[in-house]
Amino acid sequence: MEFLVAFCEVSGAGLHLPDREKDHSSSRPSSPRPQKTSPNGSNSSVGNSSRNSSQSSSDGSCKTAGEMVFVYENAKEGARSVRTSERVTLIVDNTRFVVDPSIFTAQPNTMLGRMFGSGREHNFTRPNEKGEYEVAEGIGSTVFRAILDYYKTGIIRCPDGISIPELREACDYLCISFEYSTIKCRDLSALMHELSNDGARRQFEFYLEEMILPLMVASAQSGERECHIVVLTDDDVVDWDEEYPPQMGEEYSQIIYSTKLYRFFKYIENRDVAKSVLKERGLKKIRLGIEGYPTYKEKVKKRPGGRPEVIYNYVQRPFIRMSWEKEEGKSRHVDFQCVKSKSITNLAAAAADIPQDQLVVMHPTPQVDELDILPIHPPPSNNDVDPEGQNPAL
Repeated sequence: MEFLVAFCEVSGAGLHLPDREKDHSSSRPSSPRPQKTSPNGSNSSVGNSSRNSSQSSSDGSCKTAGEMVFVYENAKEGARSVRTSERVTLIVDNTRFVVDPSIFTAQPNTMLGRMFGSGREHNFTRPNEKGEYEVAEGIGSTVFRAILDYYKTGIIRCPDGISIPELREACDYLCISFEYSTIKCRDLSALMHELSNDGARRQFEFYLEEMILPLMVASAQSGERECHIVVLTDDDVVDWDEEYPPQMGEEYSQIIYSTKLYRFFKYIENRDVAKSVLKERGLKKIRLGIEGYPTYKEKVKKRPGGRPEVIYNYVQRPFIRMSWEKEEGKSRHVDFQCVKSKSITNLAAAAADIPQDQLVVMHPTPQVDELDILPIHPPPSNNDVDPEGQNPAL
């Protein structure tokens, strides 16, 4: 399907369509000037001022000093079908686009296809008071004009001065697939970056379900609420000395042997994509990076005093650390309270809304006045008075 794009002027009198759309009677009969004939054989009227007149060019455009309106019409159908076909006016970034809505309904999975398909049938898509449709808010007219080419040829050519992220955002908003077969641009680096982000997201979602999630489930079943995973290659060998293990708490780490996942996390852009996916899945305290991991013992040195020092071989490997703890703030918070009683009952702990094992009872030290009234117990001696007998001195 081929389309012609015509540009015409919006003057104070309204919208002027291309010359072949004007009625021959639109020329003023009292004008002494003859009508000019355009290259396509149709007559065009001449206004009061030559500055406001438009001359038709070979591509069907009208160069004017007023507002530009882009008219998309079917060139193969001819002028007869243009007159009878429906036209809608779209307003995007203060620019009007006159379009046959059938080009949108031919792509029903896009936003414009739904708006002018089932949306109009169910009265969801409504025009403004002038009968025009305000669509694609936030998208520039240059980008929207390039996107309209998708409905003509199936290809979007990125205009000069428009970045690939801006074009990508517009395609996502209008539900147009952003693929190499759809987008054509000169900046191949930016295009490949966007395509790599899409591929990385799909690939990490697969790795998450097949490799990472089973280790998370194993940690959860043992009562843990966080997970630390180290990604090693298929050729890495971990051989720790049972008598002298690494002194870094690595025994709590879980290992994935996968060269593919190791290569995936080698790129910082892929780690950023993976972090965004984990955030979308509701995980917290996510850390992804590269760290040293001990593989095998190299030697044992004797430090002064006879204490051994074990030296391990370390390799730089990716790691993932994440948490699904709901009350992470309370788990590490300890309330120091001064209480008068020497024992805390369950009711007191419940009233304070603090777990029993987190209460620390601090007894205040005696003050000076308290020391004065404390009973003094002298050391026992042989001269102690028998409380039941009488004092022999008396």
